[in-house]
Amino acid sequence: MLSSMALKRIEKELLELACDPPAHCSAGPVGDDLLHWQATIMGPNDSPYQGGVFFLKIQFPPDYPFKPPSVAFTTRIYHPNINKNGNICLDILKSAWSPVLTVSEVLLSICSLLCDPNPDDPLVPEIAMIYKNDRKKYERTAREWTQKYAM
Repeated sequence: MLSSMALKRIEKELLELACDPPAHCSAGPVGDDLLHWQATIMGPNDSPYQGGVFFLKIQFPPDYPFKPPSVAFTTRIYHPNINKNGNICLDILKSAWSPVLTVSEVLLSICSLLCDPNPDDPLVPEIAMIYKNDRKKYERTAREWTQKYAM
């Protein structure tokens, strides 16, 4: 059961996103379901994802903001911290979650992760190895996937 506190918080964040959207990101409910959102991230300019449009799904738990939302890419992306199911390895979505964080900040953190992967905590070790050992190959493949899946 969704608490009225969670509902108030989600509605407040939705309003803030409408008034002051984060750079290169947008998000909002799918239909009338306030717990299920779709987000869009434009590939950051200083990354191999430049020009891509990436879709993500956000699922809020009934006890939000005390538990983090579940966030996953629905657009395929080549990245050491994002697996083929779209799951994202990002500390603020797990152990470092805090109720003061907002969807806006989560999306900005994901944008930052696109520009600056964390190969030392990979979800896809093979891509992390390529990132560490052959940056040009990593960037070329990430660009190819962006053109194939996100444009």
